[in-house]
Formats: sequence, structure tokens, C-alpha cells
Amino acid sequence: MRVLITGASGLLGRAVCKAFNDAHHEVIGVAKTRAEKYGLYQLDLLDEPAVDAFVKQHQPQVIVHAAAERRPDVAKNNLQAARALNVDVTEHLAKIAKDMNIFLIYISTDYVFDGNNPPYQEDALPGPLNDYGKTKLDGEDRVLKTHSDSVILRIPILYGPAETPKESAVNELILIVKDTSAVVNMDHRQKRYPTHVADVARVILDIAVKRIEEKQTMDNIFHFSAELQLTKYEMCEIFAELLGVSINHINPITTATGTATRPNDCRLSTSRLRELEIDTGCVNFKEWWKTQLWRRK
Repeated sequence: MRVLITGASGLLGRAVCKAFNDAHHEVIGVAKTRAEKYGLYQLDLLDEPAVDAFVKQHQPQVIVHAAAERRPDVAKNNLQAARALNVDVTEHLAKIAKDMNIFLIYISTDYVFDGNNPPYQEDALPGPLNDYGKTKLDGEDRVLKTHSDSVILRIPILYGPAETPKESAVNELILIVKDTSAVVNMDHRQKRYPTHVADVARVILDIAVKRIEEKQTMDNIFHFSAELQLTKYEMCEIFAELLGVSINHINPITTATGTATRPNDCRLSTSRLRELEIDTGCVNFKEWWKTQLWRRK
């Protein structure tokens, strides 16, 4: 397969590129920043004529649209920019994909739900609580209305090999745990399901293979998530244990925190992927981090 991956310099995008490369597919990775560092094509997705020309030049069979404004507080503070990337760019890529008969995989989020009635099946009624979730849901709507040969993959909070800890809301907790001089309030209310980017990338690859190589028909919406449930405070506890440091400087908070409202529990059901016989297994959170943190003590 010839696969175009947006956001290819990001935490998830790099894992997706690796998964397709390792499976010996032709990868066309694009990014606005850090493109040269990772051997990618530099492309501003907001520049529609440039995007049109690029896709027509490379003729991909699959587009994996992973680029997004993923930070809820940033989306709330700069909604116009978040909508431009999460909604307008998504609609434009869907139009191109339809016109060129390209299979589109759009990466969405568990934040399209309000968190009151988990676990969420793929056909559950969305009800996002913050602007980030709303823009991603609007992106989903544009995809579904524009291009029938597309898949929306909703995923939760991600972690994995990061260029800097701040690439992931999970990874950056390590900085907080290690800085025992600063007293910090940490969310101990919201139930999260941290999922490794390599597992997400494997699922994306499997979806593309089943659709393009095996020519399977499939639903438009899928969910993928790890099963382990943790609050951010509980993640900090695991990191503190692995690093051998105290967690006394971190206060567990059971009331809402942050600028943007966050749902309480958006656990995703992975039933449709299992029906398609796609592996929904995930690496063990604590064991993976043990291999990463032992040398940082």
C-alpha cells in the first residue's frame, strides 16, 4: 500500500509511520514542523492548494489523518485555530479522498462523549463537554457526510516513546513526579485508559490491510483503547514507585481541574474491532514504563 500520514512528526504519527514501514508499505509522511528531522515531507495542511497538489502527485491509496490540535485547554483558548485543523482540514482531506477514491482513516477521540455512561459502544450518542471534543466530533461529521469509504477511529489518552515528555499528557507526568520541590494538585477524579501509540498504530495498519488488501467491507466508526483504568494521580503513583521517589508533593484532587471541562469516564468498547478479528491487545502499562524508567532513577 501507498499510505499518506498527516501529523507524521508527532507522537502517534511517528508510531504509525513505523508500523507501515516495518510492514514494508510505502509511507508518505507529512508534517508542518520537525519534518526534516524525521525525513518527512513538509506540508502545511491549512494550505489547500498545496495539499491538493501534494496528494495528486503522490497518489496514495490510504490517508491516515493523525494531525490535530489535541490539547483541550489550548483548543478552548484558541478555538479558531483548533477548528481550522480539526474540522476544516479534515473536511478538505475527506473531499480529496472521495474525489481520488482514497481510503481515509480519521483519528478521533474518546472526548466526543460526556463520560456519564461508559463503556461507550461505537453507535453511542456523542455529547462532548469541551471545545476539543466538539471540534473532533465536527470533524467526524464532515468525514461521514463527505466520504463513505472512510473509517473514524476513536482513541483515548496516549503514551509512548516521546521526543519530549510534553508530547503526551501521560509522559509529562514524569516531570511532575521527579520535581519533588514543587507542590502540585493532580486529578484523581477522571478515569483514563492510557494506550500505547504502537498498539494504536498496529490497529490502524490492520484496518488498512483489511480494507485495501483483503477488500473487506466495514463500519465507519471503531473504538480502540487499553483496558487498564487509571487516574492521573494513579499514574503518578506508578511512576514514583518505578523511579524510587516520594509522591508527597502531589495532592490528589477529586474535583474538576483545568480550563476545559473534562468527562469523568469515557471508556471505549472495542467490540467492532474484535468482530473484524483485529487484535485489541495492549502492552502492559507498568511493565513498559519499567523498561523506560529504570535507568532514570
